[in-house]
Amino acid sequence: MGLNLYVVLGSAVVGLLVGLTGAGGGALMTPMLILLFSVKPAAAISSDLVAAVVMRPVGAAVHLQRGTVNLKLVGWMSLGSVPMAFLGAFILKQMGGTTADQKNVEIALGAALLVGAAAMVFRAVLDRRSGLARTGRIAEVAVRPVPSVLIGMAGGLIVGITSVGSGSLMIVLLLFTYPLLSAGQLVGTDLTQAVPLTAAAALGALTFGHVEFGLTASIIAGSVPAVLIGSLLSSRAPDRYIRPAITFVIFASGLKYIGVPTYPLGWTMASVGLAGLAYWGIRTQARRREPEPVLAEPAPAPARAPLRPASASAGARSA
Repeated sequence: MGLNLYVVLGSAVVGLLVGLTGAGGGALMTPMLILLFSVKPAAAISSDLVAAVVMRPVGAAVHLQRGTVNLKLVGWMSLGSVPMAFLGAFILKQMGGTTADQKNVEIALGAALLVGAAAMVFRAVLDRRSGLARTGRIAEVAVRPVPSVLIGMAGGLIVGITSVGSGSLMIVLLLFTYPLLSAGQLVGTDLTQAVPLTAAAALGALTFGHVEFGLTASIIAGSVPAVLIGSLLSSRAPDRYIRPAITFVIFASGLKYIGVPTYPLGWTMASVGLAGLAYWGIRTQARRREPEPVLAEPAPAPARAPLRPASASAGARSA
C-alpha cells in the first residue's frame, strides 16, 4: 500500500491540532482512519501508534528549543506512565480484549474529558474575574512528584487499555495541578512526556499489533510537517488563543469517546466553533467601544522667585 493523499491531508489536520494543543491525537486520528477511510480498527490503532513515535518528538523538539518544557516534570510523569502502559495492556488481555471492555473504558474517559472541558471553561472565567495571569517560568515551577507520577500513571493506564493517546486527560490534570503554567508550557511538557509513553505503546503495537506500513507512511507524511507548524504556533502564541483551542479539542475528544457519531459530532463542533467566534467578535467590539481613561493633568509647578544677580547680592551685604 503506497501513500494515500486523502490520509495525508486528514493526518495534517490532526497533526496541526496535536501541535497546537498537545491533545486529540488518538481520539481524532484513529476514528478518522476507521470511519472516513475504512481502515480496519486493529491496523488503524497500531499504525497510528507507530506514526506517533515520529510525530510527537518533532513537536517536543520545538518546545525544548523554545524553553517551554520542564524536564523534571516530564521525568516524574514518565516514571508513572511507561510502566502503567504495559500494565494496562496486561489488564486488557486479562479482560479478554473485547470491544465491549474497551468501549466501557472509552465512555468513562469521554465523560471525564467533557467534565474537564467544562472545568477549563469555568477556570478561565474565574481567572478573568480575578485577573490571574499564568506567567510562571517553566524552570522555576515547583514540581510536585506525587501528583505528577499519578498523572502519568492515569495516562499510561488509559493508553495500555484503549490503545489511544491520553494527551487530553493529561492536559486537564496538568492545568489544575500547575495553575500558573501558560498554555504553551502545558502543551510542550505534555508533548515531551508523551515521547517515551508513545514509544512503549508502539513497541507493543509492532510486537502484537497489525501495522500497515503504507498507512503509517501516509500518516507520517501528513502529520509531521503539520505538528511542526502547530508546535511553533503554540510555543509563541498568547494564552488567549491556545487555551480555547485546547478546550475545543478536549471537548471534541470527549464527545467522540462517549460514542457521538461522526456527522453529528461535526455539526456540533461547527456550531460550537461559530458560537465561539461570535462571542470573540462581540468582546472585541465591546473593547473597541470602551472610552479610553482620561488622564488627570499634572498640577502646575509653584512659581519660584526670580534669582537676583550675584553682584547685587554681594553689594547689598557690603553696604
